[in-house]
Amino acid sequence: MQTGKYEKAVVAFDKLMPTATPEIVERCRMYLVACQRQMDRNKLHFDSLEERYDYAVSLLNRDYFEEAREQFQEILAEQPEADFAYYGLGVLAAVTGQSEDCLEALSHAIRLNERNRLQARSDADFQTMLDDPRFTELLYPEVP
Repeated sequence: MQTGKYEKAVVAFDKLMPTATPEIVERCRMYLVACQRQMDRNKLHFDSLEERYDYAVSLLNRDYFEEAREQFQEILAEQPEADFAYYGLGVLAAVTGQSEDCLEALSHAIRLNERNRLQARSDADFQTMLDDPRFTELLYPEVP
């Protein structure tokens, strides 16, 4: 499993389960789910970056944070100016309590597309950031 040979790992865990103790059986089930998730992820194909983004958001909504982060980063690897991917990373950082990363990603998203500022103002995913004055200043900048 650690070397990325998930198909072989599944076979090994399946062989081990009938004779294992209940604790080992439970651990094997957990590893089987992880292997299946990795095998499914390797089969993914997206026709557009927007489809990949929708998939990343669905992962985020199911609390698969690392997988969501990987999808957002793959979008940015393909299109470095994808404001929506930075926005997604900002949401991810907010819901996982990483305020600095949230501010950085959201700032980048807003620089690329001003509409992200308006969207973030009403996005419930940024609830944890509301008490941070830097967040407020980012969303409601003073106009000279």
